[in-house]
Parts: sequence; C-alpha cells; structure tokens
Amino acid sequence: MVDRTGVPEGELLVGFLDWYRAVVERKVEGLSLADASRVMTPSGLSPLGIVKHLHAVEQNWLEQVFEGRDVELPVGTEEDPDDARPSFWVTERDSVDTVVDEYRANGETLHRVARTHALEDLSASEVPWYGHVTLRWVLVHLLEETARHAGHLDLMREQIDGRTGD
Repeated sequence: MVDRTGVPEGELLVGFLDWYRAVVERKVEGLSLADASRVMTPSGLSPLGIVKHLHAVEQNWLEQVFEGRDVELPVGTEEDPDDARPSFWVTERDSVDTVVDEYRANGETLHRVARTHALEDLSASEVPWYGHVTLRWVLVHLLEETARHAGHLDLMREQIDGRTGD
C-alpha cells in the first residue's frame, strides 16, 4: 500500500519510527549521568531508564517475537517474571553513552527486519491474546510505544534544564 505522498507503507512506518527514535536520543543528549538517571516520577522513571526500556522493547518485539531469536531481556523478578520494571532500571554499569549506543544499534535491526520482510509476514512467536502478529502490527506497536515515551522524555528534559522541542 502507498499513501497519498507516494511513500510505501513500510517506509512510512519505519521513517516515523526513525524520527521518534532520534527524538529519544536527543532528549538525553548532553545530560550528565546524574541527571539522566534521576528518578522523576513516583513509579521510578528516569530519562536514561526510558531509553533502556525502549531498547529492551525493540529487542523483544523485533528479535524475540518477530524473528524468534532467544534474547536476554532485563525484565521479570522472582516474584513476577512478567514485571517490566527491571527494563527501566539504570545500573552502575550504565552510562549515557553506552545506553544510547545500545539503543542506536537497534536501529540496524529495525532496518534489516523491515528490508527483509513484508508487512504481512507473521511473527515467529505467538503473542498472548493476539497469536502471531504481522510485521505491520509490530512496527505500529513500536511506533506508539516510542512516541509515548518520547512525550515522557519531553517533560523530564524540561524539568531538568528547561530544554524543549524535538
């Protein structure tokens, strides 16, 4: 399918996702580790924690669910194996550069998957409540997840140093 601009749907989805991914990177650009890892919500979110979470989300959906690869994800606790909170936790091994570099590397995976699969291709793994999902479904989900957290990062960055904008 092609929209009115003549851009194929897959390119449109990946293009919007690339743009939001760049926004996410810019929101932590230039922050000290202290500011980037500062917990800013009652639920424990920090700017760098959001970038780590988005990295884990992309690995999960693109590599584990869609491609069927075994990926070690920072989720789950002994009490609740499905708990997503650990994907937001910043550890002593993290720096702004390492977390952003890991997130940036996902972009290569995104482009490879989008280039080598059709939007109608089904995931290798089943998703609870949905079964196998299409690449289109995965891209739309990643787009909404990334845009949602980019909004969180907008507010956090403004609180840290007053910086606004994309």
